[in-house]
Amino acid sequence: MNNNGFVRVAAAIPSLKVADCTYNWEEIRAIIEEASDKEVQIVCFPELSLTGYTCGDLFHQQALVREAETALSRLLEATRRRDMVFIVGAPVRFSGKLFNAAMVCQSGRILGASVKTYLPEYGEFYEKRWFTPASGAFNGTATLCGQSVPFGNDLLYASGELVFGAELCEDLWTPVPPSSGMALAGAHILFNLSASNELTGKHDYLQSLILQQSARCMAGYVYASSGWGESTTDVVFSGNGIICENGIMLAKSRRFLMNRQLIVGEIDTDRLIYDRQRTSSFAPEHAGAYRTIAFTLPEVVIGSLSREINPHPFVPSRQQYHERCEEIFSIQAGGLAKRLIHTNTRKAVIGISGGLDSTLALLACVHTFDRIALPRENIIGVTMPGYGTTGRTYNNALQLMQTLGVAIRDISIKAACELHFKDIGHDPALHDVTFENVQARERTQILMDTANREGAMVIGTGDLSELALGWTTYNGDHMSMYGINSSVPKTLVRYLVRWFAETQADEPARAILTDVLNTPVSPELLPAGRDDAIAQKTEDIIGPYELHDFFLYYMIRFGCAPGKIFFLAQHAFREKYPDEVIRHWMRVFYRRFFSQQFKRSCMPDGPKIGSVNLSPRGDWRMPSDAEANIWLNDIEKR
Repeated sequence: MNNNGFVRVAAAIPSLKVADCTYNWEEIRAIIEEASDKEVQIVCFPELSLTGYTCGDLFHQQALVREAETALSRLLEATRRRDMVFIVGAPVRFSGKLFNAAMVCQSGRILGASVKTYLPEYGEFYEKRWFTPASGAFNGTATLCGQSVPFGNDLLYASGELVFGAELCEDLWTPVPPSSGMALAGAHILFNLSASNELTGKHDYLQSLILQQSARCMAGYVYASSGWGESTTDVVFSGNGIICENGIMLAKSRRFLMNRQLIVGEIDTDRLIYDRQRTSSFAPEHAGAYRTIAFTLPEVVIGSLSREINPHPFVPSRQQYHERCEEIFSIQAGGLAKRLIHTNTRKAVIGISGGLDSTLALLACVHTFDRIALPRENIIGVTMPGYGTTGRTYNNALQLMQTLGVAIRDISIKAACELHFKDIGHDPALHDVTFENVQARERTQILMDTANREGAMVIGTGDLSELALGWTTYNGDHMSMYGINSSVPKTLVRYLVRWFAETQADEPARAILTDVLNTPVSPELLPAGRDDAIAQKTEDIIGPYELHDFFLYYMIRFGCAPGKIFFLAQHAFREKYPDEVIRHWMRVFYRRFFSQQFKRSCMPDGPKIGSVNLSPRGDWRMPSDAEANIWLNDIEKR
């Protein structure tokens, strides 16, 4: 599929006149022309949009039904040279009955007439008075506008990998909507032609219903409902246009406008296909029999997106900030509490560096011990200053432990490292990987041995981003007895610490946490620079974590190829990083991700926090010696 899997769709809300088919088809044509200018590939109009939904007993008038077909013929002729697919609602006479249908049209041809299955007959609705519900008995072929047209409620429309289906209004409100069967049969996008009037509180329920159906079907859902011009004899229609994708709202109309609207959005069918592919409970074999009608999706170049691409996909929105952060701490606490209770362990040992990761791990430990009524003094925080430790991080580590009321151990690693350098014959003046990793492994040895002496458990501090990049010393900080941060990416670590500082900490702790947040990320394994400045800044070496987390999210969560991730990153970071900078760090990401899998293959246990996790016992099973060439080559194509 072209355009990185995106299909540009639209929900159209025309201004209509009741029973004036000439006015209505001309209004629809004008919107089709507008949609074509915006390079829309498929546009959906409301239910019975050629006549108006509120015609009442006029639907029994032969003149209206004939005029609706004539209007459709004129619309087909007027759009014969346009290859955009449009779906309009019309009354259709077939086999001696009148049906409420969605007419799927392209280039002067009716591809199919998808018929409404469920007709409301309650409250303000009287559809069975005029129309016959769809059933298998009526599925067949009708002659409409001089064309032989597939007719029924068993129609799907396919162009290559893309498949879509159409249902009408009440169909969505039933226990098992027809769109559910369409999705199981392969439809990626579901269109709903509707005429749903407004009632107090109904709109919120409607939005929830659409979002849930799109999520349940793992599909895009495009909803177009009647607006200005429908009769207001007893009810009012507000013009609801909604586009969503797998439970996410992409675009929606403004209600109660007195003119036409066109709501445009791009649906990512790659995401939908990937989610269905990896979800074993999405079982197409349970779908009913459908007829598939072939069509050709219009070719357009989708160079820009109307949908927002969040540069920090792991980070909760501001509206969800408090709830999500509290939930994450609860997951971490739940995981650690179970492990402590199961092993009958009442103490924890954790290395505190004054950096972000160890700070989050300490906060999660404190939260856990408070919940299971263990004294905070049973948390043994160990700060282990070495050659690169600065006064800023060292003091923050000590003050944070003191403020939180945990036990403090201050153990310098310099003497032990110097002895080890001598033992292995390494010149300490040579600041290479051996120089760095000796320090990391010495710290881990201190933590493990302290845990043995205290009958405690070593709590790991490494995060998901470090695991993805292999930015961890094998059997050094790589190892622990429980990795409480192992599925928390670096961008989220920062937000969690900030949330704790803002909502949970007292004033002294808040001041320390704020300074931790403002400290550059560093392993502090190289000697400090002039004025005790941090000499080794991680993001200067391996690249910005916000980029790596973005790459990681789209690679693992949606299986996106590098080329598509690059396209998305261009949109997400267009005001911050030039294309070549994004491309450069993508190369770094993929090289490191593939070469460092061996570290993830033997990572410690830890709780899964979100939808992306790299545990070999959970979401990610990858050989340690896989080649990265396919992924690296895809980057160069962009």
